[in-house]
Amino acid sequence: MESPKTLQETIQFFGDFDNCRLFMAALRWPDGIVRCPRCDSDAVAYLPKARVYWCKGDHPRQKFSLKVGTVFEDSPIALEKWLPCVWMLVNDKNGISSWELHRALGVTQKTAWFMLHRVRAALKTGGFVTKLGSADGGEVEVDETFIGGKPVNMHKSRRIAIQRARSEISNCHKAQGFTRYPGKTVVQGILDRDIRQVRAKVVPNVKRETLQSEVLNNVHHGSRVYTDSAVAYDNLRAQYVHEVVDHTEKYVQDRVHTNGLENFWSLLKRTLRGTYVAVEPFHLDRYVDEQSFRYNNRATKDNPLNDADRFVYALSQIVGKRLTYKELTGKEGEASGF
Repeated sequence: MESPKTLQETIQFFGDFDNCRLFMAALRWPDGIVRCPRCDSDAVAYLPKARVYWCKGDHPRQKFSLKVGTVFEDSPIALEKWLPCVWMLVNDKNGISSWELHRALGVTQKTAWFMLHRVRAALKTGGFVTKLGSADGGEVEVDETFIGGKPVNMHKSRRIAIQRARSEISNCHKAQGFTRYPGKTVVQGILDRDIRQVRAKVVPNVKRETLQSEVLNNVHHGSRVYTDSAVAYDNLRAQYVHEVVDHTEKYVQDRVHTNGLENFWSLLKRTLRGTYVAVEPFHLDRYVDEQSFRYNNRATKDNPLNDADRFVYALSQIVGKRLTYKELTGKEGEASGF
């Protein structure tokens, strides 16, 4: 089934529930056979008045909607609003804030915030099957950045505490693993220059074993790995052709640089500072996943994706993922008090 090409077409097209149903069914069951998400039976009938499917299998929850088994499960928000939400998040270059979404869709800001986080959870790619680079010397950039507020915008007591911590670290040159920027969160990125794909994630620290283990898990042995002069990458020469550019002297030395990742960091920080304004470290990984998805699925000469392609690809990843409000707010497992 052909998908809409613009935001205006998306809103008009998915304003009709039958279009939502046919589109989602074609996406979830490409062979045209609807299967129960609980027992995988194809003995299923559609109940148009209730807008749900009925499984003839012998189990307690025979009725299910198109949301069951997806990141939309247990949401009272209609697909007519969920689908434009996905479109806007994956196609707006700098993201979309919960306040803007709540005005656009007519939901509360709290609901819009939860919706956006659920879509970000769907955009996350799980364990990668393939590694970046290649055994015959594929070029890979590795770098890390620090995400956090500027001291000038902080309360005086917090600003003084951070300045004191920085002073203590600068006086202890052997403080391996401690960030040079206390109060900030570390994000590490790996970019394959050939396929122009990036993998980024929040890491707990900048210790050698932390940063190098990510490289070992994601990059083919034998690749050409380019980093800055951080000592945490010193031992990469054992498995890779490791070349370094010292940023105190220059940023580019022939093909040795990390400017591709600097471009990605610029896009990420522009989104965090300009659109989302304040992001807690607890949630930062999902914002990184959102920006990684847009970066990896941007339109290029070799990969001419359009907004509709990006939208369909994002929806293809919603099945089998869940994010509850308790998980989102860190209250999973807490006693209810009753």
